[in-house]
Amino acid sequence: MKPRRLALLALAGLLLGGTLAGVYEWRQRQPETPPATLPDAYRQLPDFSLPNIEGGLWRVGQWRDKILVINFWASWCPPCRKEMPLFVQLQEQFADKEVLFVGIAIDNEQAARDFMDTYGIEFPVLLGEDQAMALSRQLGNRFQALPYTVVADRGEIQLRQAGEVLESELRPLLEKLTQER
Repeated sequence: MKPRRLALLALAGLLLGGTLAGVYEWRQRQPETPPATLPDAYRQLPDFSLPNIEGGLWRVGQWRDKILVINFWASWCPPCRKEMPLFVQLQEQFADKEVLFVGIAIDNEQAARDFMDTYGIEFPVLLGEDQAMALSRQLGNRFQALPYTVVADRGEIQLRQAGEVLESELRPLLEKLTQER
């Protein structure tokens, strides 16, 4: 093959790859369907339980009266690592306002413990691996993206976010929900 043709093919491959990566990133940042337009079953947080990092069983029903920020993450996920300091900070700021952050690790126990130590996570962390990914799909994570975050107030889902959650999105929602109580 001629060098010029090979260079053109390589350039076309780079352009196609860049375009696909851009479309993927854009798709991750698109808001999910507003909860009010969804069937009731899809707007409600399902009952579920997963083991916590200490080995006990954590049941969502125990905390249904709170505003729950449920975040699916993995230690190997760069956007998960990027957003975790925000979650730690917001948990500290909103803890006395009936807000509870819950991390669901798509990881083994040791990787989850190391991640918790690295970021100073003091909110509940659940272990789930495959079972947690099935739960995230049930909560609307069609593409099995990580991170994936769901915010629910008294069991009613207020936000679904595939990809990194920004402070400019999450803080105003938490302020609004806590003021409405």
